[in-house]
Amino acid sequence: MNSYIKFADHLSIATGKAFAWCIFILTFGTVFECFMSFILNTPTLWNFDFSIEMYGALFFMAGAYAVALQAHVRGDVFYRLLSVRTQAKIDFVLYFLFYFPGIAALAYKGIEYAGEAWHARETSWNSPAQIQIYMFKTLIPLAGFLLLIQGVAEVFRCVIAMRDNKWPAREDDVEETEKKLIKQKN
Repeated sequence: MNSYIKFADHLSIATGKAFAWCIFILTFGTVFECFMSFILNTPTLWNFDFSIEMYGALFFMAGAYAVALQAHVRGDVFYRLLSVRTQAKIDFVLYFLFYFPGIAALAYKGIEYAGEAWHARETSWNSPAQIQIYMFKTLIPLAGFLLLIQGVAEVFRCVIAMRDNKWPAREDDVEETEKKLIKQKN
Protein backbone atom coordinates (compact mmCIF):
# COMPACT_ATOMS: atom_id res chain seq x y z
CA MET A 1 0.00 0.00 0.00
CA ASN A 2 2.79 2.42 0.88
CA SER A 3 4.51 1.96 -2.48
CA TYR A 4 1.24 2.63 -4.30
CA ILE A 5 0.64 5.75 -2.20
CA LYS A 6 4.13 6.98 -3.05
CA PHE A 7 3.59 6.24 -6.77
CA ALA A 8 0.21 8.05 -6.85
CA ASP A 9 1.54 11.03 -4.90
CA HIS A 10 4.56 11.39 -7.19
CA LEU A 11 2.37 11.12 -10.29
CA SER A 12 -0.16 13.66 -9.01
CA ILE A 13 2.48 16.11 -7.82
CA ALA A 14 4.55 15.84 -11.00
CA THR A 15 1.45 16.38 -13.14
CA GLY A 16 0.35 19.34 -11.03
CA LYS A 17 3.79 20.94 -11.25
CA ALA A 18 3.99 20.35 -15.00
CA PHE A 19 0.61 21.95 -15.61
CA ALA A 20 1.46 24.82 -13.25
CA TRP A 21 3.46 26.16 -16.19
CA CYS A 22 0.07 27.01 -17.72
CA ILE A 23 0.09 30.02 -15.38
CA PHE A 24 3.29 31.29 -17.01
CA ILE A 25 1.92 30.65 -20.50
CA LEU A 26 -1.38 32.28 -19.55
CA THR A 27 0.45 35.33 -18.19
CA PHE A 28 2.54 35.59 -21.37
CA GLY A 29 -0.61 35.34 -23.50
CA THR A 30 -2.35 38.05 -21.48
CA VAL A 31 0.65 40.40 -21.69
CA PHE A 32 0.88 39.71 -25.43
CA GLU A 33 -2.81 40.49 -25.89
CA CYS A 34 -2.49 43.73 -23.91
CA PHE A 35 0.50 44.75 -26.00
CA MET A 36 -1.29 43.92 -29.25
CA SER A 37 -4.53 45.65 -28.20
CA PHE A 38 -3.33 48.75 -26.41
CA ILE A 39 0.05 49.48 -27.97
CA LEU A 40 -0.37 48.26 -31.55
CA ASN A 41 -4.18 48.59 -31.66
CA THR A 42 -4.52 45.15 -33.31
CA PRO A 43 -6.17 42.72 -30.90
CA THR A 44 -5.86 39.01 -31.61
CA LEU A 45 -8.77 36.75 -32.45
CA TRP A 46 -7.35 33.69 -30.68
CA ASN A 47 -6.20 34.91 -27.26
CA PHE A 48 -9.53 34.69 -25.46
CA ASP A 49 -9.95 31.01 -26.32
CA PHE A 50 -6.28 30.39 -25.65
CA SER A 51 -6.58 31.79 -22.12
CA ILE A 52 -9.69 29.71 -21.42
CA GLU A 53 -7.86 26.55 -22.53
CA MET A 54 -4.77 27.34 -20.43
CA TYR A 55 -6.83 28.06 -17.33
CA GLY A 56 -9.00 25.00 -17.95
CA ALA A 57 -5.93 22.77 -18.36
CA LEU A 58 -4.53 24.09 -15.09
CA PHE A 59 -7.84 23.57 -13.31
CA PHE A 60 -8.37 20.03 -14.59
CA MET A 61 -4.87 18.75 -14.08
CA ALA A 62 -4.37 20.27 -10.63
CA GLY A 63 -7.20 18.25 -9.09
CA ALA A 64 -5.15 15.16 -8.22
CA TYR A 65 -2.34 17.44 -7.03
CA ALA A 66 -4.74 19.14 -4.61
CA VAL A 67 -6.01 15.80 -3.30
CA ALA A 68 -2.45 14.47 -2.85
CA LEU A 69 -1.46 17.50 -0.76
CA GLN A 70 -4.81 17.93 1.00
CA ALA A 71 -5.13 21.37 -0.55
CA HIS A 72 -8.81 20.93 -1.34
CA VAL A 73 -11.58 22.65 0.59
CA ARG A 74 -12.68 20.75 3.66
CA GLY A 75 -15.08 21.70 6.40
CA ASP A 76 -12.88 20.48 9.23
CA VAL A 77 -14.27 22.48 12.15
CA PHE A 78 -15.38 19.30 13.91
CA TYR A 79 -13.41 16.78 11.86
CA ARG A 80 -10.04 17.89 13.24
CA LEU A 81 -11.28 17.29 16.78
CA LEU A 82 -11.91 13.60 16.08
CA SER A 83 -9.37 10.82 16.55
CA VAL A 84 -7.27 9.79 13.56
CA ARG A 85 -9.02 6.42 13.43
CA THR A 86 -12.45 8.09 13.33
CA GLN A 87 -11.29 10.57 10.68
CA ALA A 88 -10.02 7.68 8.56
CA LYS A 89 -13.31 5.80 8.90
CA ILE A 90 -15.30 8.87 7.85
CA ASP A 91 -12.98 9.54 4.91
CA PHE A 92 -13.10 5.89 3.86
CA VAL A 93 -16.90 5.90 3.70
CA LEU A 94 -17.09 9.29 1.99
CA TYR A 95 -14.62 8.26 -0.70
CA PHE A 96 -16.89 5.37 -1.69
CA LEU A 97 -20.15 7.31 -1.31
CA PHE A 98 -19.20 10.50 -3.15
CA TYR A 99 -15.64 10.71 -4.49
CA PHE A 100 -15.39 7.52 -6.56
CA PRO A 101 -18.87 7.70 -8.12
CA GLY A 102 -18.34 11.33 -9.15
CA ILE A 103 -14.83 10.83 -10.46
CA ALA A 104 -15.75 7.58 -12.24
CA ALA A 105 -18.60 9.42 -13.97
CA LEU A 106 -16.20 12.21 -14.97
CA ALA A 107 -13.71 9.73 -16.45
CA TYR A 108 -16.35 7.57 -18.16
CA LYS A 109 -18.41 10.39 -19.70
CA GLY A 110 -15.21 12.33 -20.37
CA ILE A 111 -14.02 9.57 -22.69
CA GLU A 112 -17.26 9.81 -24.64
CA TYR A 113 -17.19 13.62 -24.64
CA ALA A 114 -13.56 13.79 -25.79
CA GLY A 115 -14.13 11.03 -28.37
CA GLU A 116 -17.00 12.95 -29.94
CA ALA A 117 -14.87 16.11 -29.98
CA TRP A 118 -11.99 14.27 -31.68
CA HIS A 119 -14.34 12.65 -34.21
CA ALA A 120 -15.82 16.03 -35.17
CA ARG A 121 -12.46 17.86 -34.88
CA GLU A 122 -14.41 20.28 -32.70
CA THR A 123 -13.54 23.96 -32.76
CA SER A 124 -14.55 26.80 -30.47
CA TRP A 125 -17.96 28.18 -31.29
CA ASN A 126 -17.57 31.46 -29.37
CA SER A 127 -14.61 32.89 -31.27
CA PRO A 128 -14.05 34.01 -34.82
CA ALA A 129 -10.65 32.25 -34.70
CA GLN A 130 -12.35 28.83 -34.45
CA ILE A 131 -9.56 27.41 -32.26
CA GLN A 132 -9.45 23.62 -32.13
CA ILE A 133 -10.61 22.39 -28.73
CA TYR A 134 -10.83 18.64 -29.21
CA MET A 135 -7.31 18.17 -27.83
CA PHE A 136 -8.23 20.22 -24.77
CA LYS A 137 -11.27 18.04 -24.11
CA THR A 138 -8.95 15.03 -23.81
CA LEU A 139 -7.89 16.46 -20.46
CA ILE A 140 -11.32 15.68 -19.00
CA PRO A 141 -10.97 11.88 -18.90
CA LEU A 142 -7.24 12.18 -18.21
CA ALA A 143 -7.98 14.29 -15.12
CA GLY A 144 -10.62 11.75 -14.09
CA PHE A 145 -8.15 8.87 -14.29
CA LEU A 146 -5.52 10.80 -12.32
CA LEU A 147 -8.13 11.55 -9.66
CA LEU A 148 -9.10 7.86 -9.54
CA ILE A 149 -5.46 6.84 -9.07
CA GLN A 150 -5.05 9.40 -6.30
CA GLY A 151 -8.37 8.39 -4.74
CA VAL A 152 -7.17 4.79 -4.38
CA ALA A 153 -4.06 6.13 -2.64
CA GLU A 154 -6.26 8.12 -0.27
CA VAL A 155 -8.31 5.00 0.55
CA PHE A 156 -5.05 3.17 1.28
CA ARG A 157 -4.10 6.06 3.57
CA CYS A 158 -7.41 5.59 5.39
CA VAL A 159 -6.77 1.84 5.82
CA ILE A 160 -3.30 2.53 7.23
CA ALA A 161 -4.66 5.26 9.54
CA MET A 162 -7.42 2.96 10.82
CA ARG A 163 -4.84 0.26 11.49
CA ASP A 164 -2.06 2.42 13.00
CA ASN A 165 -4.10 5.34 14.39
CA LYS A 166 -1.66 7.64 12.55
CA TRP A 167 -1.91 9.20 9.11
CA PRO A 168 0.87 8.17 6.69
CA ALA A 169 3.27 10.97 5.80
CA ARG A 170 2.54 13.07 2.74
CA GLU A 171 4.97 14.44 0.21
CA ASP A 172 6.30 17.88 1.04
CA ASP A 173 5.66 20.62 -1.46
CA VAL A 174 4.48 24.18 -1.16
CA GLU A 175 3.16 24.99 2.31
CA GLU A 176 1.04 27.82 3.54
CA THR A 177 2.93 30.51 5.43
CA GLU A 178 0.87 29.84 8.55
CA LYS A 179 1.99 26.19 8.65
CA LYS A 180 5.62 27.14 8.11
CA LEU A 181 5.47 29.66 10.96
CA ILE A 182 3.96 27.06 13.32
CA LYS A 183 6.73 24.60 12.44
CA GLN A 184 9.40 27.27 13.06
CA LYS A 185 7.86 28.12 16.42
CA ASN A 186 7.98 24.49 17.60
